[in-house]
Amino acid sequence: MATKTKKENTPGYKYLISKGTENPKLGAKLTKDGKESLFLEYYFGYSNVYDEAKGTMVVKKERRREQLKLYLIHNPRTPEERKKNAETLKVAEKIRYEKAQVMLEDSEGYRVKNDKKKVTNFLTYFKDYIKHYTKKDKRMIEMALNRFKAFLAQHPGYKKYSRVIRPEQIDKDMIIAFTEYLQAHSKGEGAKSCYQRFKKVINYAVEHEDMKKNPCIGVTIKVDDQILRKDILSTEEMQQLISYHDPKQNNDIRRAFILSLYCGLRFCDVKDLTYANVDYANHLLQFEQNKTKGHSVNSGVVIPLNKDLINLIGKPAKGEDKNSLIFKLPSYEMCSKSVKRWVESAGIEKHITWHCARHSFAVNILNNGANIKTVASLLGHSGLKHTEKYTRAVDSLKADAINSLPKLNLKK
Repeated sequence: MATKTKKENTPGYKYLISKGTENPKLGAKLTKDGKESLFLEYYFGYSNVYDEAKGTMVVKKERRREQLKLYLIHNPRTPEERKKNAETLKVAEKIRYEKAQVMLEDSEGYRVKNDKKKVTNFLTYFKDYIKHYTKKDKRMIEMALNRFKAFLAQHPGYKKYSRVIRPEQIDKDMIIAFTEYLQAHSKGEGAKSCYQRFKKVINYAVEHEDMKKNPCIGVTIKVDDQILRKDILSTEEMQQLISYHDPKQNNDIRRAFILSLYCGLRFCDVKDLTYANVDYANHLLQFEQNKTKGHSVNSGVVIPLNKDLINLIGKPAKGEDKNSLIFKLPSYEMCSKSVKRWVESAGIEKHITWHCARHSFAVNILNNGANIKTVASLLGHSGLKHTEKYTRAVDSLKADAINSLPKLNLKK
């Protein structure tokens, strides 16, 4: 290796690494602490400017420099130092190439846009998206991020991206591996639901030009929507659960879950119910579903209430009005933990979540003779497609009941 001159070893010395007509060019500047700081130098052509000292117009070359915050070891002495320099140069050259493509694709000509910062970490971008997200499925968006981070941390090939990953590093192969991870670590429709939320953020990034290509295109998670995968409570188990009472249990959680069991309510709907939703004169519960509000003409639901359910709901306490919440519920996580403890304490060996109340309601009233159109109306379904899975669950329960009978041994 040629020995550097005194000038080349002087702090402030600059040189270009790129050759030819590349724009921008990659260069380096020797710093006081003996490192070589890498930079990109952009060329924007020539312009005529007035030189006050000369008192005339002169031609000036328009340039701009961008520091990459990447450093080379000056005068590397060992194979390890030379290898480290080669890896740093590889990263810098990739950045230079990507910046060059931006300039080529810029419809306004060879000029770098400075009005928008490039996304350097998709995980931070994802967090910021959640921070400004206002829809009801925010909890599921957060879960999608946590699942993606867990996938990166556990996958041998992608572990290096567990803290920082640029949008362009997320490719189709990674997405395929992520969907396989979701299906291996999820129950029921959890994998599909989580992936749908993840794609929502990807689509947003592509739409806002924060990501050039959509790596999710062509990658799907298919689930048979007509199979009921969650556990349900039979009418006997419902009675067993209601009969068990723990004085330490949050009474609002208890009442809200029982109402969900008897009316097929989602958690997002029961938590927002006010006394204004109850027509006490006609014994009706009327509300608009949060899930389909603004997206469906069938988002409104009307459910008849018997005297027991009216008593369960009660009336506004002193100091409250019709717009007061019926149930003062804590977070979904706290409500779920409370229901889990309640189910276990009641001696029911099933994995029961809040949404299982909705499924239990549908299957039990179908089992008791309700027709599918009635069930669809009570659940707020716009058609029968989503309700049909409950009829299949009922058929399965009937088959299990028949199969539970003693074996028939007929003598010939």
